[in-house]
Amino acid sequence: MTYITLPSDEVRRLSFYLAMEEYVAKCLDEPDCFFMWQVEPSVIFGRNQVAENEVNIDYCREQGIKIYRRKSGGGCVYADMDNLMLSYVTDGDNVGFTFNRFIQMILLVFRKLGIEATGTSHNDIMIGDRKVCGTAFYQLPGRSIVHSTMLYDTNMQHMLNAITPGPEKLEKKGIQSVRQRITLLKDYTLLSLEQLKTFIRETLCDGEKMLTPAEVKEIEQIEESYLKKDFINILLQ
Repeated sequence: MTYITLPSDEVRRLSFYLAMEEYVAKCLDEPDCFFMWQVEPSVIFGRNQVAENEVNIDYCREQGIKIYRRKSGGGCVYADMDNLMLSYVTDGDNVGFTFNRFIQMILLVFRKLGIEATGTSHNDIMIGDRKVCGTAFYQLPGRSIVHSTMLYDTNMQHMLNAITPGPEKLEKKGIQSVRQRITLLKDYTLLSLEQLKTFIRETLCDGEKMLTPAEVKEIEQIEESYLKKDFINILLQ
């Protein structure tokens, strides 16, 4: 599998990486591609979701958390620099096969780390009875895209409040409730996040392609579609 890299290591908006998935799927002649990314505090919700029902918009504005819509389905996710976003682009359009292949790849990483994990029928990855990775999927002609959030660590207060509409729920019991449903990978490995990224790449990929500045410009053009108000369909002023 080919690892896709960028010519610089600057942190970009979440929308850029969604556009990068599209570019890789449409324009690169590589059957299997993978890359990882991190973003400043952001919320991303699915293509069929109503933002006001999923996102605490006022809290996000107050805390400077950016809000984006993706083209895949699934639920609302909070992301920040302490967790890891994974993107997998492959040939074909068999949803079940593609999901299973991706899940098996991530389970292989966990096994090599000595961590017992399992996949679910909802294409989540669990350690015990707690979720550590969630995934979503969408298709382009002849190509499939799977993206996943891997919880290495995270800001629990933001996670609790940013994707929960209504009054803030910073009380201790609220955070404890979230922690009962999810788990953080840092609690199961001595690797730092940077070391984990290297380990994942070395485990799954055997080649590399670096995008050119011209290709980055093309991705930025695709990104514009993710930033249009009629796509996000939310009042962000």
